[in-house]
Amino acid sequence: MQKIPFVTLSLPKAKKIAKPFYGIGSRLSKLFPGLDANLSNIDFDVNAREYLTIAFMFSCFWTGIIFASLFSMYQFMQLSQTFFFVTIIMSATTFFVSFFYISLYPKLMISKRTKEIEKNIIFALRHLQVQVKSGVSLFDGLVSVSKGNYGIISKEFETCVKKISTGLSETEALEELTIKNPSLHFRRVIWQITNAIKSGVDIGNILDNIVANLSYEQKVAIRKYGSQLNPLAMMYMMVAVIMPTLGITFLVILSSFTGISISKMMFFLILVSLAVFQFSFLGIVKNRRPSVEL
Repeated sequence: MQKIPFVTLSLPKAKKIAKPFYGIGSRLSKLFPGLDANLSNIDFDVNAREYLTIAFMFSCFWTGIIFASLFSMYQFMQLSQTFFFVTIIMSATTFFVSFFYISLYPKLMISKRTKEIEKNIIFALRHLQVQVKSGVSLFDGLVSVSKGNYGIISKEFETCVKKISTGLSETEALEELTIKNPSLHFRRVIWQITNAIKSGVDIGNILDNIVANLSYEQKVAIRKYGSQLNPLAMMYMMVAVIMPTLGITFLVILSSFTGISISKMMFFLILVSLAVFQFSFLGIVKNRRPSVEL
């Protein structure tokens, strides 16, 4: 079942409720020009206008819940005026965070799908290579890969096998795989295989070249990733170790000479900033890691 974060209903029900507000989605869709293609790549049965209307509607829904909860606390507990401003800020933050997260969710799913495909593509192609080189037909090789444990690639080949079984030619079935697939490597592999079929070239030799090229590209990506770790480690040492240590020392010395008091809130803010930086740093390192399965 297609599920969207922050959306408490299934996609068909959400579309029905959002239908009267499609005008809002039409205006918002101009801000996200590539959203239709992204939704198609992750097989969401919805267009950009409908999706953005759902995003706007449920962002308002969660914003209303947060505002009602905090405003009730403000009224019944008779809190200070500052808490009322905090309520407004928290409500506005909830709306923008939820709306942009829902709006960017298809792109995040495409990135995740691409990484999973490229993580298993060499193993799947080696499987197909062994099958074809041993005298098995390409169709039977595709059937064997579709039954393997190669994640999305196995599912894609399973779809291809079903189309061929219903009468579609191998080249047409393979070409249809490239239409909605977000991985450039996967599309390139399928194009090379279909061109080999059309030109009558030996598929086994083509697979040999494809596997060799992909293996070389992955080695280059690993070397590039290794070369990027040194400046990242230096940045981490500077921001997370050296700057906080020297900064706190400087504040203590400055307070002793000038008499300016340093509150506990200052140290708490420094601690929170370091936690946010380290969390962001781990995300940067993880995102830069090439999609390679050892």
